[in-house]
Amino acid sequence: MIRGLICLVSLAFLGACAAPQEYDIVIRNGMIYDGSGSAPFQGDLAIQGDTIAAVGMLDEAHGRTEIEADGLAVAPGFINMLSWATDTLIQDGRSQSGIRQGVTLEVFGEGPSMGPLSEEMKEEMLAQQGDIKFDIPWTTLSEYLQHLVEKGISPNVASFVGATTIRVHVLGYENRRPRPEELDEMRSLVRQAMEQGALGVGSSLIYAPASFASTEELTALAEVAAEYGGMYISHIRSEGDRLLEAVDELITIARNAKIHAEIYHLKAAGKSNWDKLERVIEKVEAAREEGLLITANMYNYTAGKTGLDAAMPLWVQEGGLDAWVTRLKDPAIRRRVRSEMSAPGADWENLYLAAGSPENLLLVEFKNDALKHLTGKTLAEVAQMRGKSPEDTAMDLVIEDNSRVGTVYFLMSEENIERKLGLPWVSFASDAGSLAPEGVFLRSNPHPRAYGNFARLLGKYVREEAIMPLEEAIHRLTSRPASNLKLDRRGRLETGSFADVVVFDPAEIQDHATYDDPHQYSTGVIHVFVNGQQVLRNGEHTGATPGRALRGPG
Repeated sequence: MIRGLICLVSLAFLGACAAPQEYDIVIRNGMIYDGSGSAPFQGDLAIQGDTIAAVGMLDEAHGRTEIEADGLAVAPGFINMLSWATDTLIQDGRSQSGIRQGVTLEVFGEGPSMGPLSEEMKEEMLAQQGDIKFDIPWTTLSEYLQHLVEKGISPNVASFVGATTIRVHVLGYENRRPRPEELDEMRSLVRQAMEQGALGVGSSLIYAPASFASTEELTALAEVAAEYGGMYISHIRSEGDRLLEAVDELITIARNAKIHAEIYHLKAAGKSNWDKLERVIEKVEAAREEGLLITANMYNYTAGKTGLDAAMPLWVQEGGLDAWVTRLKDPAIRRRVRSEMSAPGADWENLYLAAGSPENLLLVEFKNDALKHLTGKTLAEVAQMRGKSPEDTAMDLVIEDNSRVGTVYFLMSEENIERKLGLPWVSFASDAGSLAPEGVFLRSNPHPRAYGNFARLLGKYVREEAIMPLEEAIHRLTSRPASNLKLDRRGRLETGSFADVVVFDPAEIQDHATYDDPHQYSTGVIHVFVNGQQVLRNGEHTGATPGRALRGPG
């Protein structure tokens, strides 16, 4: 009424009344969590094209589409710091399990990356494909990301270049140091990737052949990434028996390469190592006080997922999958592997032993249709079915499946999860693909983190257990990782930023996926926008695929 009177007065004296500002979308009356970690405020958010055009009390604004968000949180889109959606997005670009949790950026590159590839590497990748089959028309990492965009994807994507991929490109699967000219070639490949938009260099050092790389080799690659302002990010050499030494190595690389370094999925694996977490935190915080930029990410579960390769010594895997399978058929080698699986690894990460029992190894992913019926059974159950030892059963399954066999390992403590959640330098990652409970995805079981990691944070740990305030959790899901990655205009709800926006109900957001029944969407996310286009409306996917390839600081 008052606005109408003001307009009438204006018409009487000025002969006109200014038209209200019109936008593509206005989200009304939400609690705005801008990503900074500051307290939220109630207000409106306007989107024009792919950009946030205004934030605040926009009473005079009009949206071609208006969304009522009273009682809901409005936040920047969430960043998944470690995603394995590299092939699942080729299969289904909608990224359903991620989008339905508010994830608008999937970040790849833990050791292996999707480029640069040689022709031999392409042939190997084709031969080792599992349930998801795809052509490989790209060669460089940049071309892969562009391939996704051209195919059509709902989230944004970005990637580190994998140190494993660089090593295989030049050295194959040999356990040796590169010659000077080979190291120069490896550094040149990193430089090419950085100039084309890689975020930095990623490594995964418990696995062959990544484990064959020395600290000096990794430092040499990280130095190149540092020239472009990139990061070094690592699944460190041990998360268990040699955890403290592995953290020291990462800090040494950061110091010598003068680079920001991040620990992938920070954890202390194996009950005998749980008490080491406090010393890890002390080391990281001492390095940060020294002036080094050390950060980490985590997932919110007591189990991890990898393969049966993490249950066997590295020497048996040298040369790649075919060489590994061939060796496991040799009775003498099997006796040695069986013995070493049952003892602490002198120079390798023995997750079979760290799990404490074959009952704590859950088999979830097979290539061979003849083995699919074992999905969801423990290694102990399969060993009993076959009348063999768990160690022999593990070796047999690798041979029969001609793969590393996807396996969930129960390794961590709930107390340590809660301790890590309280660290301001820790962001979040699913360490999983982005899936849907349909089609080819149902042929294997994922870790429940694929469907639930981010919703679990906001539901279980923020709302139910009050481990941190919601504004802090959103900060560490958005602007903190965006700043670490040096992404332009991402991670904040502010005028001029790209319109990656999630609207969710803090009272209802909840994960539902379990280890027994992992293909279950989380609930409580209502609307999601990526680059200004709505990909989730009232909890249902719109089919829109506005995702872009985001480039790093180089």
